[in-house]
Amino acid sequence: MHKPSIGLRRLIQTGVFVGALTASVAGAAADTIKVGILHSLSGTMAISETTLKDAMLMLIDEQNKKGGLLGKQLEPVIVDPASNWPLFAEKARELISKDKVSAVFGCWTSVSRKSVLPVFEELNGMLFYPVQYEGEESSRNVFYTGAAPNQQAIPAVEYLISEDGGGATRFALLGTDYVYPRTTNKILRAFLNAKGVADEDIMEEYTPFGHSDWQTIVSRVKAFASEGKKTAVVSTINGDANVPFYKELANQGVKAEDLPVVAFSVGEEELAGIDTAPLVGHLAAWNYFMSVETPENAEFIKKWHAFTKDENRVTNDPMEAHYIGFKMWVQAVEQAGTTDVDAVRQAMYGQTVTSLTGTKAVMNVNHHLSKPVLIGEVQDDGQFETVWQTDGPVIGDAWSDFIPESKKLTANWTYPWVCGNCEKPKF
Repeated sequence: MHKPSIGLRRLIQTGVFVGALTASVAGAAADTIKVGILHSLSGTMAISETTLKDAMLMLIDEQNKKGGLLGKQLEPVIVDPASNWPLFAEKARELISKDKVSAVFGCWTSVSRKSVLPVFEELNGMLFYPVQYEGEESSRNVFYTGAAPNQQAIPAVEYLISEDGGGATRFALLGTDYVYPRTTNKILRAFLNAKGVADEDIMEEYTPFGHSDWQTIVSRVKAFASEGKKTAVVSTINGDANVPFYKELANQGVKAEDLPVVAFSVGEEELAGIDTAPLVGHLAAWNYFMSVETPENAEFIKKWHAFTKDENRVTNDPMEAHYIGFKMWVQAVEQAGTTDVDAVRQAMYGQTVTSLTGTKAVMNVNHHLSKPVLIGEVQDDGQFETVWQTDGPVIGDAWSDFIPESKKLTANWTYPWVCGNCEKPKF
């Protein structure tokens, strides 16, 4: 038997060394479970998304202090898609393919979610999306922990129509020009029509991201409201455009008792940099407010202030959505005994977490939560006082009953359905 040449023996030895080194590096990498954080830390959406990155870091830190997950520490992988929608897709691909994250918590706008959706479906990643959205979507790779329209937009407008909400019969729908406001307003227009509100009593206006000159639009809304019918504004304005919008409302003396504004994308964080005294009485619809008085919320706020070392930092609804989603993901991983996406997805169904409002949040088979709906009035300290809420949790509906082609659809991602846009069964 011939011995290998010296050169060949060195090559074999080198190969063994490289293989051992590679295995060592891989072993080191496997010592942590990576969690992706995909939120804009710059650009027009940073005003809303930066705090969600901080919230995720707090939740991960807290879990690590409990011993981590499956005997390993969680490692956050933070990227900044910079309010650039195509960049969201690029960063999502990096998180899944390069960084090998087990799950991603991120996005705010629907356009960013639509951008990353094909990536998550192609690579079989798992996204937890924490913000209210327009519905009309269901993906096996996304868990929607924010509100669907029936958990925010529809109840809010029902409240405005009611006697308690002022009995509005005319509506100005103001939104940022992208998929969430336009689709939400399509649903709201159909809902209002069903309630007997004519199209001539509905005004729609859209502006670009970062829009800053609101003088003309606010004047137009005031003129629309001066025609003898009780009018309300429904705002799907997103990002830092909200700051000049609310300032212009104050500049033009728009008072809530005369022309109430209900917002779906304005919470405590967006109001933090505004003088809210002139805005007292305007409304927001969410599933959580920082002012909610429950032991769970008090403990969360205490931890948040300790983690950020800032007693003035506020909490908000999308933070609670991340709180619920993260807790459910941890429970599902522990139940599955693995971070494998397919196993964790199956374990997610039926997961329950006590929300910060004290109710039981449940993950349904349509990848939407059961959550309560709250409507709050702006106070002069930038907080919200709850003026109305549902009796209990509402199940999020992916497909609106007010759009004919969607009314017949349902989502059920468990066997034997495995479908996000199936027709509802007829019994």
